[in-house]
Amino acid sequence: MKKITKTTKIYIAGHRGMVGSACWRALEAKGYSRLIGKTSKELDLKNQAAVTAFFKSEQPEVVIDAAAKVGGILANNNYPYPFLMENMQIQNNLIAAAHEEEVQKFIFLGSSCIYPKFAPQPLKEEYLLTDSLEPTNEWYALAKISGVKLCEAIRKQYDKDFVSLMPTNLYGPFDNFDLETSHVLPAMLRKFHEANNDNSPVKLWGSGTPMREFLHVDDLAQSVIFALENVLPEHLYNVGTGTDVTIRELAETIQAQTGHAGEIVWDTDKPDGTPRKLMDSSKMNALGWKAKYSLKAGIENTYGWFLKNQENFKEVKL
Repeated sequence: MKKITKTTKIYIAGHRGMVGSACWRALEAKGYSRLIGKTSKELDLKNQAAVTAFFKSEQPEVVIDAAAKVGGILANNNYPYPFLMENMQIQNNLIAAAHEEEVQKFIFLGSSCIYPKFAPQPLKEEYLLTDSLEPTNEWYALAKISGVKLCEAIRKQYDKDFVSLMPTNLYGPFDNFDLETSHVLPAMLRKFHEANNDNSPVKLWGSGTPMREFLHVDDLAQSVIFALENVLPEHLYNVGTGTDVTIRELAETIQAQTGHAGEIVWDTDKPDGTPRKLMDSSKMNALGWKAKYSLKAGIENTYGWFLKNQENFKEVKL
């Protein structure tokens, strides 16, 4: 395999999203000069012929797959077919074209939802396919599992450097702050921000006792660079901080960052969800990558971005 250099041609699928844009910024900052990105209007990743033609024309040497159809519990429940089909189409087209055009390295990005609902904590890579999935997002999870196994199959059969990275709950610049569709951290951040005018109470779901792990997207981007610049010995790696906090602790950290001085009201009639979801990232840590952002520093960074971009970023919707 050719040595990765600063002039290696790298295609980032999904370069406009939170994860893809973080990878782009990190690679650019490190001096990588031949980055390729296409918007969904320029290249429909669900169209196999278009993807194949793009690979033949551009001849990327590395592919970072950060493209996916994503959404929360409601969207996954209501639209199971597109969450399964469109995600499989996107990744299958990218993986197949990368294989056919002899791309030397493929980095597939997934999600911790690939692991069974009742898997032991912390979640280890070997727990994949050992039990049933969480029903509320199994369609997305099944698609991502098929991507992981495709990369593993190519690695096994053709000895190609295709690797899958599974991050824990992500947050950071370019996150989705829409209260109908966002995840817990950006939703909280916006709620506390909007309550700042009069320090009105902020109402949050559940008891605040479940524990969750959060990874700043720039730390994930550094793990992608680590996978790019090294040949990893296995096909699947978890990417997380190795520590978790209660939802109550998360709320209090965000409240302090935004300067909100009002009351937090916990709506215990609403569900808590899984009591705990922590990833075991020891395999990546042992190879030399570790997350750098503390939760406090990461929230400070994200809130700063939010304040600067709330007027012009379409999904903030204030």
